[in-house]
Amino acid sequence: MSSPLHLPDLTIKGFRGIDHLTIPRLGRVTLLAGQNGVGKTTVLEAVRVFAARGRFSALFTLLQDRQEIDSDADKNSHRVTEIDTTSLFFGRNSSKNQSISIGPKKERLRIDIISLEEEVPTLLSVVDPVQGLSVRFRDTRQIRWNFSEKNLMLFQQHQPFPPNDKPEPEIKIEELGPELPSERDIARIWDSVALTNDEDRAMQALKLVLDYNIIGVAVVGDGDPTMSKRRTLVRIKEQDRPVPLKSLGDGAVRLFGVALALANSRGGFLLIDEAENGIHHSVQYVFWKMVLQTAQENAVQVLATTHSWDCVRGFAYAAAEIGEAEGILVRLDRDDRGLRPVNYSEEDLKVAADQGIEVR
Repeated sequence: MSSPLHLPDLTIKGFRGIDHLTIPRLGRVTLLAGQNGVGKTTVLEAVRVFAARGRFSALFTLLQDRQEIDSDADKNSHRVTEIDTTSLFFGRNSSKNQSISIGPKKERLRIDIISLEEEVPTLLSVVDPVQGLSVRFRDTRQIRWNFSEKNLMLFQQHQPFPPNDKPEPEIKIEELGPELPSERDIARIWDSVALTNDEDRAMQALKLVLDYNIIGVAVVGDGDPTMSKRRTLVRIKEQDRPVPLKSLGDGAVRLFGVALALANSRGGFLLIDEAENGIHHSVQYVFWKMVLQTAQENAVQVLATTHSWDCVRGFAYAAAEIGEAEGILVRLDRDDRGLRPVNYSEEDLKVAADQGIEVR
């Protein structure tokens, strides 16, 4: 029996460039399509924040990735970190009543701006059946915020938490960006799955999409703690010596990264931005078949983005064939009413692919 999804549906309010978006149904694997700049990557960022339960570390990393954090010395030579937290809110609005809401109907994460003049409750994380999960933070660091003094965003969590008042546990998550995974990324994930059943699953996933008869994979190095000098070697049947994974091409590196990430995100999320990158159009169907099968076996909920018709078509045929994995395409459109989703089921996708109907 299939495990329940962390996000059977998704509503995002007041987050970055999204004023209000409700996607009524997500699948085991959901592919987000739409024009560049429409907000696909923002949806992935929102899921990242939801999985982290709004923790400061996730918000900080998100801002850092978008170069919205700057560090400099003040007139007294003290290091001061400036964080443009207004960029987290729709319209870059830092008013006291501004808030962010992310999640399904039954359990939404809420991040509020509260004034320093207000009494900060000791209850930092509560689950309310009506309002959802509400998270508030107190600033205990020397950070100069880009807010007015009376409307600071209060981020930092207290430790220890009062009894029975711990925040919701984070949901496991792996993320792959548009670029190829680095050797460091592959080494990190490999170390967590090596010599486990997940290693076998990653190997099986890789075999599904490569023509080579691979009989073994190893990540080797010289013990460098930064993992920067490690590399991935592949043993191919009827060849005496292993070959570097990179020698098999960018597609092999991308595919192996996805296979490892699927193995290492069991019971959690895998986010893939621009899923078509590095993968030849001729193997898109096999690639998505691997993702759907492995996500179902590992109870991973996958959200990916694309603006490639070849990617959509490959996904459509794979989702129609593996119906139990529940593959759904969501096209995001932006008009005068804002951002709105158009959902396509497995059946809709199969018809669109057969008829060549454009659904990007």
